[in-house]
Amino acid sequence: MQDAPQQPAGARTELDTALRSGPFHVALRAAIAARGLPLQRVQHHLARRGVRVGVTSLSYWQQGARRPRRPESLRAVRALEEILRLPEESLIRLLAENAAGDPDGRHTAARSYRSLLTASAVLHEVLAGLGVPDDGGVQTLGHHERVRIRPSGTLAGTESQHIVRARRDGVDRFVAVHHGDLGCAPERMAVRALENCRTGRVHRHHAAGLLITELLFDRSLRAGESYLFRYGVEDGTAGVTHEYARMFTSAGGQYSLLVRFDTASLPVRCHRFAQPSAAAPRDARQELPVSERHRSVHLVEPRVRPGIVGIGWDWE
Repeated sequence: MQDAPQQPAGARTELDTALRSGPFHVALRAAIAARGLPLQRVQHHLARRGVRVGVTSLSYWQQGARRPRRPESLRAVRALEEILRLPEESLIRLLAENAAGDPDGRHTAARSYRSLLTASAVLHEVLAGLGVPDDGGVQTLGHHERVRIRPSGTLAGTESQHIVRARRDGVDRFVAVHHGDLGCAPERMAVRALENCRTGRVHRHHAAGLLITELLFDRSLRAGESYLFRYGVEDGTAGVTHEYARMFTSAGGQYSLLVRFDTASLPVRCHRFAQPSAAAPRDARQELPVSERHRSVHLVEPRVRPGIVGIGWDWE
């Protein structure tokens, strides 16, 4: 049995509009209409990819009566993007934006484009208030980050080691930024200065999910002088997480990211992803091996470029 042909240009125009502005259920309904597929055929395509979702659930999703939340349901949404010939992360992005405004929704999707823009605007405002330039007065030579995931699947915390070089004389601080998952509570997070630094002013922005901390060096640096310091962030304030990412506003040195899971809760698969910007689609995924012995997965970027890079995983 062959699938029905795609619908006329009018349906495609409606779909393009829905993918830009949402909400999720409107975009899903428009995508199914544009492909001309009955829900039974959509279910069939999902089953061929090893994803089992009932016709009733699909109907509820496109009506807005229910929203995909469970890991298996999110797998179905990612498969739907492929089946319905949509840009990667287009439906997931809308899910994340909807969840950000839903106090009862659990975190099951990536950070939304809107949340990243909000965080960027807040950060710019805070840096201006601190009297710190956007580049922080330093060039990053290396950033090595470790992330801990709890048995429950929530983000426990992070630890970062930075190696920086002063761009000018008198640099004596670094502004560290932690962007929590959807639904996080920055007021309950804590920063630990671990090596060659101490905490200064701390700013928390609940709506943007940001914890912004001034880390003070032991002394002022001369232009061209390097400095190494280490700090950690205790989080654990949001729901189950499925990825960790870092945004870079300029080119820099090496970046490494290691995510460590609990023995009792290992993901079934992990992958690297990247985006040139918050508005751009994600690049093709690269599968990453998980070390069962050390319960970890990692990536290394020899030289970072502006954009977003991170690791995502599936729990089942």
